[in-house]
Amino acid sequence: MSGASLPSEEALPLAERRWERLPVRLRPRTSEQRGTGRLWRVETTVLVIVGLFLAVAVVNDLARQTAINHRLVADLTTWRHYTHHDYKNISIDQETLGAGSDREVLCGNTSAGPPGSKTQICLAIWGPTVSGRRTVHGGWYLPPYYEDVRSERYGCFGVVRELCPR
Repeated sequence: MSGASLPSEEALPLAERRWERLPVRLRPRTSEQRGTGRLWRVETTVLVIVGLFLAVAVVNDLARQTAINHRLVADLTTWRHYTHHDYKNISIDQETLGAGSDREVLCGNTSAGPPGSKTQICLAIWGPTVSGRRTVHGGWYLPPYYEDVRSERYGCFGVVRELCPR
């Protein structure tokens, strides 16, 4: 026997035959090619850096969201304490007083009924959480079945009076 012969297609295990369809450069290798030992180190380093970046981003996002959730729970507790109503359907608006300002406007009915079907009181709440509540700095009333737009607000009180039309 003077030369090494290649095994026939039937003699190859099934796991090896499925790679036959791929070009040679895309098939799995049994050993690393000469002169390419540094490439996997660079790839691994880049993957580790990307993984660390993503891990830091996830932790940062979770911490931020947790802080927001605690603040919103304190806002709901403040609204219920201020109005003496234990309603569950309270709207929370984080945009009216500025997105990212940690200032919220909470609106809810002044008497029992479906959300928005009765006169609503809206409270402007911000500041640190103390004993599970935050400070009410002002607010306004809305007639039934109206969205919270400046032209429909009335009876403004506190430091947010400039948000009312009158």
